[in-house]
Amino acid sequence: MMLARALEPETLDHLAPDDPVAQRSRRDLRRVNAFMGARRVLARALARAVVVDADADADADAAAPLRILELGCGDGRLMLDVARHRGDRWPGAQIDLLDRLPIVDAATLAAYETAGWRARPLVADVVEWAADAVGKPRWDVVVANLFLHHFEGDALRGILAACARRADALVACEPRRSRFALAASHLIFFLGANAVTRRDGVLSVRAGFIDGELGAAWREAAAATWQLDEYDDGLFTHCLVARRRTRP
Repeated sequence: MMLARALEPETLDHLAPDDPVAQRSRRDLRRVNAFMGARRVLARALARAVVVDADADADADAAAPLRILELGCGDGRLMLDVARHRGDRWPGAQIDLLDRLPIVDAATLAAYETAGWRARPLVADVVEWAADAVGKPRWDVVVANLFLHHFEGDALRGILAACARRADALVACEPRRSRFALAASHLIFFLGANAVTRRDGVLSVRAGFIDGELGAAWREAAAATWQLDEYDDGLFTHCLVARRRTRP
């Protein structure tokens, strides 16, 4: 029997950036991401989304670095891991790191430069960003990792619609809502996670996605000119890759 999707506020979302508990929880999340293989999952999904057009001019492609927007980037270090380990697939990529809190530090931005990517932090609430998404800058791909599960209904559809208007692809890697993942979420204290991370981990799984739920939300929010690929990657992650069939 499938678990019903349930959203509850997560504690980390309401802590100040400089709160020591929040800082500890963000370190916990890096360990959780490593355990889940998040960097590899995200890199595989990004490779599905960014497909070189065989008919495109090769010189033009080489001169145009990939433009990426990450929603809910947190400290920005997960995509930095992608840049470090798989960044040569997309040399010179330009990534905008959007979060409602100014958490991305100068050392992280410098590390992107060392990895061959250029990074820029953007401080904004994603719902406000989505509502103001007409006639604004565009990206080749929007990335959301463990982020869309915070939303449902009109808010989720609004964010997806904004992604469809402002990008040619979406990569979403979210908690897989299953009884196994829920049981595992109760065990992350073995990774040294604090009380906030342990509570939020359980809530994240309960708010996660399965089967065609993300694809259905995307179809409600966007036009029919998209190729969708929704799948599970491993035991803990549910992914949606949406790619525009024809560019505007």
